[in-house]
Amino acid sequence: MFEQRFKNIDDILRKEAGCASELDYTEQTSWLLFLKYLDALELDRAMHAELKGEDYSRIIDEKHSWGVWAAPKKADGSIDLDTALTGDDLIDYVDGDLFPYLKGFKQRTTDPDTIEYKIGEIFGEIKNRFQSGYSLRDVVEEMDGLSFNSQTQKHELSHLYEAKIKNMGNAGRNGGEYYTPRPLIRAMIQVVDPKIGDRIYDGAVGSAGFLCEAFDYLREKATTTAALETLQKHTFYGKEKKSLAYVIAIMNMILHGIEAPNIVHTNTLGENIMDLQEKDRYHVILANPPFGGKERKEVQQNFPIKSSETAFLFLQHFIKSLKAGGRGAVVIKNTFLSNSDNASVALRKELLESCNLHTVLDMPSGTFIGAGVKTVVLFFEKGKATKNTWFYQLDPGRNMGKTNPLNDNDIAEFVTLQKTAAESEKSWTIARADLDEATYDLSVKNPNTPEDAPLRDPNEIMTEIAALDVESAKILSNIRRML
Repeated sequence: MFEQRFKNIDDILRKEAGCASELDYTEQTSWLLFLKYLDALELDRAMHAELKGEDYSRIIDEKHSWGVWAAPKKADGSIDLDTALTGDDLIDYVDGDLFPYLKGFKQRTTDPDTIEYKIGEIFGEIKNRFQSGYSLRDVVEEMDGLSFNSQTQKHELSHLYEAKIKNMGNAGRNGGEYYTPRPLIRAMIQVVDPKIGDRIYDGAVGSAGFLCEAFDYLREKATTTAALETLQKHTFYGKEKKSLAYVIAIMNMILHGIEAPNIVHTNTLGENIMDLQEKDRYHVILANPPFGGKERKEVQQNFPIKSSETAFLFLQHFIKSLKAGGRGAVVIKNTFLSNSDNASVALRKELLESCNLHTVLDMPSGTFIGAGVKTVVLFFEKGKATKNTWFYQLDPGRNMGKTNPLNDNDIAEFVTLQKTAAESEKSWTIARADLDEATYDLSVKNPNTPEDAPLRDPNEIMTEIAALDVESAKILSNIRRML
């Protein structure tokens, strides 16, 4: 229904001089989609207030509403092009009036949990990259054709938006930074099995894929009004450092059905983990923190185990942020399991002693398109030391990439076997007592893989070649006699 409009918008953006990449396309689509959504939300709230005989106070004032600057309508419902701004007038209005007004919500609103505050946050970070007001007018008219009136429409829009995020991740050098494959996320959620009432957290939220999928997982279980309100307001929490990812996360969660996402724009690693209190802890942590990044020494001072590797700092943050009995599932480079540097050894020891590292999922190359690294997923429970760790080596039987991405069937066996920690050709268990206490090496070494055949003796090979040569000579001789 809406797919063609999204394609039309992308076609327009590709011709716009101010937009040079998939990241720009997604950013510009995001702020316009957000304002279109707000307009639909305003109409819905006003209608409900009218049915109750109550007054309704708008979020966005009339002057800056979508129906005034973006899509003024004629009596027949079509856009009134005689009064609608376009060209330089439209660019001047957006840059000089609309964005400053929307950015000001952050100063006018003190409660960070409200949608008003999120408006201020978003438009304080994002920029209008349109240089042509005619291109912007074309995109606005396409955007006006989208509708949020039904759950089916919102569901379709959320899928289309996810596709944009996936394209953005695939186009960048760090594919995993913006997009974690959804089949992997769904498998992680099934293993962790969050419950309604759990507080779920991602401190490297990116595009909020983990939180959106967890919301979808729990929404079917929310059968009461109280449960739905809990999911809306008191379940999903995230932090994000980068401006574009923050905006995308907010928009993605809104499209999935969470009106005022609890996402904070901050550098998670800037917080001293020793200052974390019980109120700051969570029941479930799901995350794919950035790997390969480097943090400054002043940031490293916030952690007992010093490391410039961003992912190692995040893992410390996640362990500290879990409640006793809390469950975590975290993607990390597979070299974490075997690196011999002091930080890696100390962090493995900390994880094994403070948590039950019950499962390690070894992912194949190509899982994260464009990332170029192999990863594992660590599944752990806070509060009990590790006794045994079950490993599963995922092998989909093909090379993965853009045209052959990970799918739910690829990972279904892992989810099934993990419930009982069953052994197979792809899975095995390591006892903590068998680990080298000097290194705590957890390398992925599948003992159930059939050993390669032993190398043959060279003399045996030469004898066989000579015998084959004799046999070939006989065959050729017989052929010549026949001719």
